[in-house]
Amino acid sequence: MKRIVLFIAIGLVVVSCKNETQTADTKVEDVKKEIAYASYGMEINDADALTSERMMEHFKGMKAGDTVNSKMKAKIIEVCSAKGCWMKLDMDGENQVMVKFKDYGFFMPLDAEGDVVVNGKAFITETPVDELRHYAEDAGKSKEEIEAITEPKLEYRFEADGVLLETK
Repeated sequence: MKRIVLFIAIGLVVVSCKNETQTADTKVEDVKKEIAYASYGMEINDADALTSERMMEHFKGMKAGDTVNSKMKAKIIEVCSAKGCWMKLDMDGENQVMVKFKDYGFFMPLDAEGDVVVNGKAFITETPVDELRHYAEDAGKSKEEIEAITEPKLEYRFEADGVLLETK
């Protein structure tokens, strides 16, 4: 009987001295930088926005009269200096797109700059000379530059129903 008690005592000592190691599960969470935007027109978000380079691939596959619903992110080159009724966006360093706002429902700040997300319809159109001269006048071009416009131009266009302007 002494042996049984001794055996149980030794067993308890061994079990109580057991060195358990616990591992904590660590979760790695993707930390996405939140970008603050000022919203104009229809309420949109920046999810699934194409890069300007990717959108340019779509434009190159289009012909005059084609339209495609899309959302893209690009950098502002120029905004109408008269009232903010249009803006030009850089697409790939060589090409740009003229953005107007659906039904003149909203305008951009005259000093807008930086990145924007635009949602709406992309299309290609031939812009007549008088309209090109009007845009040049709005942009503050000289009289000589305006008079030098003598031929219509095939242009990439976008009619935006919503715009997000990145705030700094």
